[in-house]
Amino acid sequence: MLEILQYDFMRRALIAGLLLAIIIPCIGTVVVFKRLSMMGNALSHVSLAGVAAGLILGINPVLGAIAVSVAAALSIEVIRKKLPRFSELSIAIVTSAGIGLAGVLSGFVSNSANFNSFLFGSIVAVGSFDQLLIVIVSIIVISVFLLLYKELFYIALDEASARLAGVPVKVVNFIFTILTAVTVSVAARTVGALVVSSLMVVPVACAMQIGRSYRQTIWLSVLFAVGFTITGLVLAFYQDLRPGGTIVLVGVLVLILIISLQALINFVVKKENRIRKAGDIS
Repeated sequence: MLEILQYDFMRRALIAGLLLAIIIPCIGTVVVFKRLSMMGNALSHVSLAGVAAGLILGINPVLGAIAVSVAAALSIEVIRKKLPRFSELSIAIVTSAGIGLAGVLSGFVSNSANFNSFLFGSIVAVGSFDQLLIVIVSIIVISVFLLLYKELFYIALDEASARLAGVPVKVVNFIFTILTAVTVSVAARTVGALVVSSLMVVPVACAMQIGRSYRQTIWLSVLFAVGFTITGLVLAFYQDLRPGGTIVLVGVLVLILIISLQALINFVVKKENRIRKAGDIS
């Protein structure tokens, strides 16, 4: 582990990765409870169109990804309100548009290697500007998340009840949508656009197997995400693997392990109960 810290690019990657591991599960917990788990997937695909646009225009691709992702996130909310009975269509429509636009624009990108680095993430691609942007976004996301903690909790559980309780649902949803889009965009450089949605969902899924409350789920999802990130980056460094994919695979393996252990525990408990009941009858 100390060997990794000798390299400047790895120090930047670890700092960026740890910050993202804190803010992504916070966003992901609300997204999962709102039954919009695929929203991260949609925005991550759309962000590729922004990356391509940024490379074509000669601006920082992360800024391009943020601009396009924010527009896409707001479009999802608009379509979701227009089709309340078929809200999942909003995500499918925006995803399709984003993939199509990214496919067309990528053909005009002269440096395909730079564009491809956003697909699955690249440790060496995290520059000083990217790191600064991640720090700023992390401070904003954490601050807003803490400030709107109760409002996000009510909206995540039931928007209708939150509205009746006096929560400004439209305003909070607007702010949260922008935070989600920006978080997904800045994570594309380190984690990768195609896997950032997995990092938004998998740690939360692991936490939900253990946590007994909304607050516990948030804390546990952050701890899981931090563990996945450190383990994934270390494995990627020593085994020459893609960091984003490695981080997600570590998370999926842990989730499988947790579910398997719970199934085994439940089996043992049921078996003991059957034995105890048989002993009582006899």
